[in-house]
Amino acid sequence: MLGYVKIDKGELKVREYDIYTGYYCGICKSIGRRYGQLPRMVLSYDAAFLGILLSALSDDRDEISWEHCIAHHIQKKPVISNKVIDYAADVMLILAWYKLADDVKDEGSLPARAAMGAFGGIHRRLHNAHPVLCNQIEELLDRLTVYENLKCDNLDQVADSFAQIMRIIFADGVRTIYGEDDDRAQVLGEIGYNLGKWIYLADAVDDIDENYSTGSYNPLFYRFNFDSETENTAEFKSRIEGRLNFNFYQCLAVISQSLEEIDLKKYQGILENIVYFGLNHQTRMLILGPDATTSTDMRGVDYESI
Repeated sequence: MLGYVKIDKGELKVREYDIYTGYYCGICKSIGRRYGQLPRMVLSYDAAFLGILLSALSDDRDEISWEHCIAHHIQKKPVISNKVIDYAADVMLILAWYKLADDVKDEGSLPARAAMGAFGGIHRRLHNAHPVLCNQIEELLDRLTVYENLKCDNLDQVADSFAQIMRIIFADGVRTIYGEDDDRAQVLGEIGYNLGKWIYLADAVDDIDENYSTGSYNPLFYRFNFDSETENTAEFKSRIEGRLNFNFYQCLAVISQSLEEIDLKKYQGILENIVYFGLNHQTRMLILGPDATTSTDMRGVDYESI
């Protein structure tokens, strides 16, 4: 999870924003309480979405407390604590560890190597707590590495590995929190899978300029035959804009349809804000740049016509 999954703040009610912030800060506090201060640096908004979605399956009331923290030592921030937040925090740290390992393997990054040394004990605790989940993620990341080393030009095939990781994380969350493997796990798995594809594609689009300058693998270069002798990266992004739209909004269509299938007990407004406003705005900014218009409601849109 890379921080692309965000709200559209202007479309949220004040109370909803407090709850959203409460989950984000709650995950940060959960990490600090159980693993120390250093790992809090990897916090991302994506984990808040996972936590809120899992929590929305239950009608248990979340109590907000107002607390200070290192980043906000003057003004108190809302904080929510529950077992869902602890799960989202664990997942975020697991993925952060494998991201560091990937940076070391691919780039020989010294900062990543140092961070892995500092996180080593934490990762062992996480692996002991979630052995099946960690083993499945490792297998899928190994498969993703194979595709990347082969310079795979099949975008769906290479994105599938990360998408499967997200499917497992979302479905496993239902089983871990509620002790059940029911239809909700399948539906959340479908949301996770398509969100994973969306995130992988978002990261590929976001990294086009950097990957070109470093010569690193980017699946879009191979899928859409980028030729640096005939076009620059801006022209390349413009040329593939229609295909990017199709791929992004195909994922969003399944996410929105799956969300409608869930019997949400609470937080429907926050989740719909993220799916219909936040993800859409992030998509538009990735394709059109930071000046893309905001607050476009995608409810009821025929995605296949975009």
